[in-house]
Amino acid sequence: MGETINFQDVIKKSMLHLEAFRSISYVDMLLGLVCSFGIGLFIFWIYRKTFRGVVYSYNYNVSFVLMTVITTLIIMTISTNIVLSLGMVGALSIVRFRTAVKDPLDIVYMFWAISAGIASGAKMYPLALFGSLVIGLILAWLSRRKLKEQVYLLIVRHSEAATDEIRVQLRKLDSKLKSKTVRKDFTELTVEVMLRDDNTSFVHTISNIEGVHDVSLINYTGDYAQ
Repeated sequence: MGETINFQDVIKKSMLHLEAFRSISYVDMLLGLVCSFGIGLFIFWIYRKTFRGVVYSYNYNVSFVLMTVITTLIIMTISTNIVLSLGMVGALSIVRFRTAVKDPLDIVYMFWAISAGIASGAKMYPLALFGSLVIGLILAWLSRRKLKEQVYLLIVRHSEAATDEIRVQLRKLDSKLKSKTVRKDFTELTVEVMLRDDNTSFVHTISNIEGVHDVSLINYTGDYAQ
């Protein structure tokens, strides 16, 4: 009698003989890790050069390098055995990251590191290298454009006698009133000012107006002021 082959046997044999689930060579492992490490260092450099937040975190930046390499290791692991791949998916599904991301742009760097790690682990080295180069150039270009035009908060405390002169000076700026607080002895204005260069001479001009108590100019980043 011939051997009976059921549907489960067919599926089992087809899964075990998939080309994607073969042993990976030492050369592929070395190339993948070197590629991911190099891309991780490139992400590290781009993040440091384009960072415009309040406090630069070296440890957070280093995590992008490690994230790229670790993702490569995971992809290499699950690409050698279907059982390991299913187990890895189950293990990673219970992991929860609760670290608050202050800047939405940081999420872009995280996805960049993970995507580069996946491409390196899948042995798509040209895609990982060329894609990372394009993303890095885009981020650098957008960062330079942002430097040409920055938002500041101008805070002026003055008496009623200086109101008219302050209005004249504010009309000369690209400004927008954000808040106005009136007290018995003074008035406090918070004005959003858009600057395209580092010329802050208007601060001295406003501070020299008779009736102005103090003037503060703060760089505004959206969530923080520095």
